[in-house]
Amino acid sequence: MTISAQLLQRADLIGTQVITRDTGRKLGVINQVWVDIDQRQVVALGVRNTLFTGEQRYILLDSIRQIGDVILVEHDDDVTEALNTYNYSTLIDSEIVTETGEVLGRVRGFKFDPETGDITDLILASIGLPWIPAQLISTYELPIEEIVSTGPDRIIVFEGAETRLRQLTVGLLERVGLGAPPWESDEDEYYQPITPSSNQLPSGTRSPVYPPQRSRSDYEADWETAPRRRRQPEYVEYEEEEYEYEERPRSRQVKPPAQAMPIELPESEPTADPWEEPQPIRLEQRQKQEEYDHE
Repeated sequence: MTISAQLLQRADLIGTQVITRDTGRKLGVINQVWVDIDQRQVVALGVRNTLFTGEQRYILLDSIRQIGDVILVEHDDDVTEALNTYNYSTLIDSEIVTETGEVLGRVRGFKFDPETGDITDLILASIGLPWIPAQLISTYELPIEEIVSTGPDRIIVFEGAETRLRQLTVGLLERVGLGAPPWESDEDEYYQPITPSSNQLPSGTRSPVYPPQRSRSDYEADWETAPRRRRQPEYVEYEEEEYEYEERPRSRQVKPPAQAMPIELPESEPTADPWEEPQPIRLEQRQKQEEYDHE
């Protein structure tokens, strides 16, 4: 493989055309670089028809014959679709944290040896998006030897690795005083805010002390743990007052006599003697008619 010994950055390969050596056919452009983070090596390059469109294909680093203005491969078969990228990573936008939990930034790119694929340095910034120009944000370089362990989206480095960073570019925001490295901007959160003079108390005046606020659960706990005391009845002595009673004669009410109701008597005297015994009533017997007439 005819490749210069100069180290390459990931950004140098993105957008580079891939051409076959035997036919001169254009196979696409490089859109991604895949890394085996456990081995700290570049293993393959992603290829598409354009930078953002087309079917995703891959070129193994061993299949590349030359890297320059273009990338040369021997045959069309060197570009394959059968590559499992599950165990590989792009490292882009991965968070870099020290062993003590201090955030140093996010991975923006990396440098590697094109002949062996070994990664030598990580390029980090406060924002891990490669399409943001380096003139706007400050970028730093971290040696790969500082890595302690790696995860899917996080890289842990040794404590104090921020002192061994090498600054590559100074961003526009840092030049005007609006930006700072992540490990320095986090320290500003621990500064105690200054109280305005309008809210300060004059000398010799005690600050009011308020009882701590208690929640409903605190009152319920106190009610359950407090000893129960039976409430003793309270006896109240009342003074006896003397009342004078005056007896008054009761007036007897006399009911008016009941009015006699008039009785209406019949005009004619009854023909029958009321003292005679009643005679039985005779009913006329009807002759039973035969149901059928016989001739």
